[in-house]
Amino acid sequence: MRDRPWLVLVESNTTGTGRLFATTARALGLSPILLTADETRYPYVVVDGLPYRRVDTSDEALLHRTCRSLTRQAPIAAVMSSSDYFVATAARVAHHLGLRAPDPEAIARCRDKAAQRFALRGRPWSVPFAECRDVGSAVEAAAELGGDVVLKPALGSGSEGVRACSGADEVAVWARRLLAVTHNERGLPVVPRILVEERVHGPEFSVELIDGTVYGVTAKHLGPPPSFVETGHDVPAPVPAADRAALAAVAREACAAVGLRSGAAHVELRLPRGGPRLIEINPRLAGGMIPHLVRLATGHDMIAASILSAAGHPLPLPDRRSLHHAAIRFITVPGDGRAADLDPRAAWDVAGVVDVWLAADRGQRCARHDSFRDRIGHVIALGEDTADAADAAERGRAAIVGPHPVSTTR
Repeated sequence: MRDRPWLVLVESNTTGTGRLFATTARALGLSPILLTADETRYPYVVVDGLPYRRVDTSDEALLHRTCRSLTRQAPIAAVMSSSDYFVATAARVAHHLGLRAPDPEAIARCRDKAAQRFALRGRPWSVPFAECRDVGSAVEAAAELGGDVVLKPALGSGSEGVRACSGADEVAVWARRLLAVTHNERGLPVVPRILVEERVHGPEFSVELIDGTVYGVTAKHLGPPPSFVETGHDVPAPVPAADRAALAAVAREACAAVGLRSGAAHVELRLPRGGPRLIEINPRLAGGMIPHLVRLATGHDMIAASILSAAGHPLPLPDRRSLHHAAIRFITVPGDGRAADLDPRAAWDVAGVVDVWLAADRGQRCARHDSFRDRIGHVIALGEDTADAADAAERGRAAIVGPHPVSTTR
């Protein structure tokens, strides 16, 4: 028998938190192993020597058998996933093995944005909406909601397909595009469904929770409409204590209302004058390097906490005080073309910058997706307050990007 229990990862994120889940597991005395249909999608499998088993991750019975076979070598401490698309699968496998995990039905309810909206309908902070399956009903719903609306797929992630629309013509064009998607991320056929939601204005925030405890409140920066590409985050959010408490209270109440009482949750909200309005609950840790920002700002490791929670260990309550202020600004693709001469070394000359990453090489073809896939790099900075950290991250980004981060050369 092996000395170290397994942490089983059912697929993962290909960068960022995906790699950190594996390295953090080792630091906690666990042996990470990746169950994946294609290990070549994960560069850190080779770089970090991460053990893996190639398995059809759409076949839950096969995943159960694979996990059972692993117990011949060592016990399994937890089964998890950092991937939006596999958190429900991982939770079902964990429950089948008698391990601690969030309610799989609650996860599925959150993953399906229509089911989530129906579960929360009528709450004072919920957003009016309609679920539509054809263009005509989408246009009609938009008119009933006042014409200023947001359209999004009922199943999706990373702002894929999310768009602000104003007027019947815009709604019809975008609804037709979304309803033309007839297969999910695994290539399986689906009945296309979309949400038409009243558009909520005001600054956007997210609340980061584990087992219902707030680990941080994040201020989110978005690119120009009509898409909702995230261009940066600030931790902790520079808002009055009363607003922070109101955001946290709605996030906790919403998670409890859908049955998500354990595990990680990334809850997105807007803060208009009338108080917080819920945008959506994501039954996983935040992306966009937010867990890393929380650790830099507070010293609390949300990835470690989520692993310990899944393994059944009690978690210490996080200290509410911030040690630092952290900010990230993303380098995004403004349009189709090839990456120009981007030099990440220039950002290191900016005081306060602590991390620089660039995925695009010079001359690499880049395409705009109006989603998280538009992010081709980032700059992270620390400061004595949020304004200092944000300013350093902005200046670091500008030092890399210059006036033309992507050329128009095809």
